[in-house]
This record gives sequence, structure tokens and C-alpha cells, in this order.
Amino acid sequence: MRKPKTVADALDRLQGLCARSEQCSDDMRRKLANWMIPAPDADKIIARLKKERFIDDARFARAYARDKLLYSGWGQYKIMKGLMMKRIPRDLIDDAIDTLDPNEITETAERVLRSKARSIKEGNTYEGRTKLFRFGASRGFDTKLLSNLIRHHNLWAEPDED
Repeated sequence: MRKPKTVADALDRLQGLCARSEQCSDDMRRKLANWMIPAPDADKIIARLKKERFIDDARFARAYARDKLLYSGWGQYKIMKGLMMKRIPRDLIDDAIDTLDPNEITETAERVLRSKARSIKEGNTYEGRTKLFRFGASRGFDTKLLSNLIRHHNLWAEPDED
């Protein structure tokens, strides 16, 4: 059985973790609970990390949204759900989504759809376009954007052939 961490040890570990990458207060609270830190002490640690700007949920939300769009190929709706799962306040989620560049959203959606289109054996048929649309929706992209991309871009062709 593991020995519970002290408050000082927990604070040091979390400061190191937050210095390496963006973290949100909910994730830090879960770590403290796993380390068997009592709730009042956990609240003090979280407050101190926020005061010293190791944790900033607004900054975390912006970084999360940008990373998920560019590196994971997620759309706005899936990013919003991911941030909600991390218990980020709605106003911070909205601000993070608003900071995303619409052109980058469109380019990412097109890149993701073009990649998926290569694996759809039905090709550019009604069934193939439906599968592609459903895939894009499952990635969290706006349905109007998906419809526009599927109708007006030949996603089954190589990019330099357009």
C-alpha cells in the first residue's frame, strides 16, 4: 500500500507538472484525491497554484482547443465536450472556441475528411458521402461546414488534382 503524500510533497509535484505542461484545476484536484490529500488541504494547494499562475483554466482551455484542433483533428463541438468533461466553466469554453481561427477549422476539417475519404470503399457515391459526413460529425465539426466541404470539394481526389 502506498503511503499518502504530504501537502508539501504534493505541492512540489504539482508545481513541477504544471511547469511542464498546461493543466486544469479539475485534473489537479483528481491527482490530489488519488494521493489521499484531504479536501481542505487540496483546496489550499489549488488556490496557491492559481495564485502563483501555475494553473489558469482560461489558458488551459485555449491551449486544449488549439491542440485538439491542430493535432487531433477535432471540431468545435468535440472540443467543447472535452472541456466540459474537465469541468471548465462554460464562459471559458466559449472564449477558447472563439479564439480558434475559422480558416484553420476549415483546413483541418478538409484534411481529416480527405484522409478518411481514401478509406471509404464506396467512393464519391451517396453512401460514401453519407459515411464521410457521419465521420466528420463524430469528430465534432459543424454540419454546415461538412455539407459545404463534401458538396463543393472533391475530397476523393488528391489535393494537387483539385
